Amino acid sequence: MGELSHSLSHSRIAMPSFDTVCEANLVEVKNAVENAAKEITTRFDFKGTSAAIELKDKDITLLGDAEFQLTQVEDILRNKLTKRNVDVRFLDTGDVQKIGGDKVKQVIKVRNGIESEAAKKIQRLIKDSKLKVQAAIQGDAVRVTGAKRDDLQAAMALIRKDMAELPLSFNNFRD
Repeated sequence: MGELSHSLSHSRIAMPSFDTVCEANLVEVKNAVENAAKEITTRFDFKGTSAAIELKDKDITLLGDAEFQLTQVEDILRNKLTKRNVDVRFLDTGDVQKIGGDKVKQVIKVRNGIESEAAKKIQRLIKDSKLKVQAAIQGDAVRVTGAKRDDLQAAMALIRKDMAELPLSFNNFRD
């Protein structure tokens, strides 16, 4: 009996787990914004307009003379992000705002971290799945633990399928 309880307590310490995260590669985001800004300054159809793009922390601001121009700037940005393998689901697009004269701006937030509503949804999804795994919210990530690697892989597939609107990835896989 002593040997069995020893192995049980040992497995509790090193239970297989992974973290579900939502992390954009901010270096590539910055590069994409810089490349988009370069393209905007060289494009003939933007000459003499206020079309521009800038990045501050995790906010990308699009500027333009009209809403259709913001759409063009956003298309350039999405194109540059895709070329740099940054999932465009990281973009959380805000509303178009009027700023002085007939100029408009739009702020796009770069998602980083899983918001608490989404984290709770993942936790509920895992709980309802009948898989032998547990999910715990840890800051802006969700840690999933289970005894079997197969259960963890099934949990990953489930999260990927049911939370498709978020660009989630999995890291810190421990066996």
